[in-house]
Amino acid sequence: MSQYKSELLRLLDERGYVHQTTDASGLDALAAKEIVPGYIGFDATAPSLHVGSLVQIMMLRRMQQAGHKPIVLMGGGTSKIGDPSFKDEARKLLGVDTINANIASIRRAFEHFLTFGDGPTDAVLMDNAEWLDRLEYIPFLREIGQHFSVNRMLTFDSVKLRLDREQSLSFLEFNYMILQGYDFLELSRRAACRLQLGGSDQWGNIVNGVELARRVDGTQVYGVTTPLITTADGGKMGKTEKGAVWLNADQLGSYDYWQFWRNTQDADVGRFMRLFTDLPLDEIARLERLEGAEINEAKKLLADAATTLLHGPDAARDAAETARRTFEEGAAGEALPTLTVPEGSIGLADAMVALGLTASKKEARRLIAQGGARVDGEAVTDEHAVVTVAGQVRVSAGKKKHGLLTS
Repeated sequence: MSQYKSELLRLLDERGYVHQTTDASGLDALAAKEIVPGYIGFDATAPSLHVGSLVQIMMLRRMQQAGHKPIVLMGGGTSKIGDPSFKDEARKLLGVDTINANIASIRRAFEHFLTFGDGPTDAVLMDNAEWLDRLEYIPFLREIGQHFSVNRMLTFDSVKLRLDREQSLSFLEFNYMILQGYDFLELSRRAACRLQLGGSDQWGNIVNGVELARRVDGTQVYGVTTPLITTADGGKMGKTEKGAVWLNADQLGSYDYWQFWRNTQDADVGRFMRLFTDLPLDEIARLERLEGAEINEAKKLLADAATTLLHGPDAARDAAETARRTFEEGAAGEALPTLTVPEGSIGLADAMVALGLTASKKEARRLIAQGGARVDGEAVTDEHAVVTVAGQVRVSAGKKKHGLLTS
């Protein structure tokens, strides 16, 4: 039974989102009596977010489900610097046109999880370039800079790790945490925002914002962080052999997204259902107790539910049917990654890389030599094999990765 009175904190707690809070009882009391606007910031460093950001997006969804107002803050300003938190080196600096194009592209993913509009609990999207681009340096230093202790900033893990490794940290990057703290102050003024959510790596930045709002405006605001989401074997959530699991369909198709969730480790099924789907908690409790072959049915339900949220029910059904036909009937479903081969033939290793079945040609050749590659269900062990394509040919890497070659 949750210790919280408000539906917001009960929901976040019961589904496993809460790691740290700046003032749990104060936030609980506030959320129990009024609508709380809360935000998460997302820098626009690529045209799509990946599944590593999904727990944050789901937290905004939970806010809306609990009757509160989610604010999606796009980092049009902070993306010009790049968050140094736990990075080994500075990010490549992006141009304004690239950042704006990335923001427009990223927004599409949020529209699947949140209801945007003008209502009291409708989500809104804001861009910190609106205020950061207009700052004047000396007035900013006088008003905001005086509230930040360099001694303390140097103790934050995000900075300390870089310095301990003797890796360069530019003054540009060092300013990032000041600007993020200032974002919270601006949002509290512009949108009555009282809550910042984020991953555990953002704790120091969130605390800065909470303290800044109190010192400058006397406003009480709050912070909540999520635990670091890792897999049961200790691996990083969303890290696969094929690279990042992108949320935008033009960067990763619904079938590959469905397969990512279907391949969840047994021990992670219940936790991922709570975090990444809307399945009821009692149903999840039943499903995570399944063992043996039955747990695979739970994984399919996880994949269906997660894919439905992002890509819609039709795409989820198509992906599930393609998987069923591919794995249970040995047929070639329509939603598999597909490569057209107009020349009529292609090297098997080249085909595996082009289809995204392996990350490199070297990896493909090794897999072929080890007997892990199949063409239309037949094992191929010649690293230099050439596939003749007449109509449709199915290429497999191991038991779970498949693609189609078409002429």
